[in-house]
Amino acid sequence: MRLNTKYHGVHEYEEKDVFTFKKGIPSFENLTKFIIFPVEENEIFSVLHSIEDNEVGFIIMSPFDVLESYEFKLDDELIKRLNIQKAEDVVTISIVTLNSKVEHITTNLRAPIIINIKEKLGEQIILNNEKYMIKHPLFKEDVQC
Repeated sequence: MRLNTKYHGVHEYEEKDVFTFKKGIPSFENLTKFIIFPVEENEIFSVLHSIEDNEVGFIIMSPFDVLESYEFKLDDELIKRLNIQKAEDVVTISIVTLNSKVEHITTNLRAPIIINIKEKLGEQIILNNEKYMIKHPLFKEDVQC
């Protein structure tokens, strides 16, 4: 199949590449089918893109690339909804907010996306932990002396 995205070009995918978000993603609850593909020439960022709306895609990354000590516990209901059997089947990603000023690029550590890569199921959750920010800066400003 072919997805002609508005901002990220054309991407080929197969049914086995599609992740289902039964609840959608907050503010996009009507979109439940997504694929993930890399941002060209970039090892850190990928794109989580709707196959139901060619204009809806999110730049994503691993929150562990930003904060090595990032951790949280999945509740039993989420584990059941995503049919998680083993920890190694789970991937955690966070949505990146781009900005023309590099120092203003952020990622959302408060609301990670949990994906069961084996079952192709995903869900965005909101952590009740004040130490994780919705707009965590990716780059620290250089201090000029």
